[in-house]
Amino acid sequence: MTSAPLAARLSIPSGPLFFPVTAYGPDGAVDPGVCGEHVRRGVEAGAAAVFVCCGTGEFHALVPEEFEACVRAAVEAAGGRVPVVAGAGYGTALAVRHARLAEDAGADGLLAMPPYLVNAGQEGLLRHYREIAAATSLDVIVYQRDNAVFTPASVVELARTEGIIGFKDGLGDLDLMQRIVSAVRTETPGGFLYFNGLPTAELTGLAYRGLGITLYSSAVFCFAPEIALAFHRALNTGDDTTVNRLLDGFYRPFADLRALGRGYAVALVKAGVRLRGLDVGEVRPPLSEPAEDHVKQLGQLIDRGYALIEEGL
Repeated sequence: MTSAPLAARLSIPSGPLFFPVTAYGPDGAVDPGVCGEHVRRGVEAGAAAVFVCCGTGEFHALVPEEFEACVRAAVEAAGGRVPVVAGAGYGTALAVRHARLAEDAGADGLLAMPPYLVNAGQEGLLRHYREIAAATSLDVIVYQRDNAVFTPASVVELARTEGIIGFKDGLGDLDLMQRIVSAVRTETPGGFLYFNGLPTAELTGLAYRGLGITLYSSAVFCFAPEIALAFHRALNTGDDTTVNRLLDGFYRPFADLRALGRGYAVALVKAGVRLRGLDVGEVRPPLSEPAEDHVKQLGQLIDRGYALIEEGL
């Protein structure tokens, strides 16, 4: 944990937000050493923050003790150079437990994911996230997706809640997001953060930039940080020629490949990390490994992405 406020450290998009995979050894157990190495490489490559044990990190597959070990490994590997944010989820009681484990492990903040399975009303959702925020001293980012979708009025209430500093959108309803941004801007003091949390967020980077949302999660950064950094730099400097070249030649084909299998948003990313030379093991059930031909196509696509970067130099 670092002394600087998390919101201040995240507010300037100095690089992509890194969502590392969780490494498993040959016996299937979590390998904290490889987890730490993966994080260290990402930080040294230019990540602005590390979001550990979240969706790409197979949060769903980890028992609390494994979760704590992974968070601790990430904190040690980051060494205070960038903030470390840990996932927290399931029901309220278990989410609070994750929050406290993350705090004990030295995390700087929490990404509060949707509650497990139930479809709750706005009042119940607000209570859930307020209890998570009250459980520790860590700052909280609320993740909208699936069964946790908020009205603009509810996001205003989240923004007024002590300890909740931001809102990550994994839904992709731009009309709703514009109304949320407008409502919070009108009703609360400034400083609330917004994140594009869609799969392959780079695809919608131009649209979210139009809403003033420049923070986003990058799964590609896990296995091709140079490509992710080139896109991030172009998006944030208005170099739309480079943005569109990478969208057309790399990101759209990557999203098309990812769409060929269920769970590829995690499994294909993990395969990419292995292709680049770090053995992070396979995904845990109920996810399954991508088809061999799809992994081959991923390797070819990575090569194409790096060639596109060279063309722009």
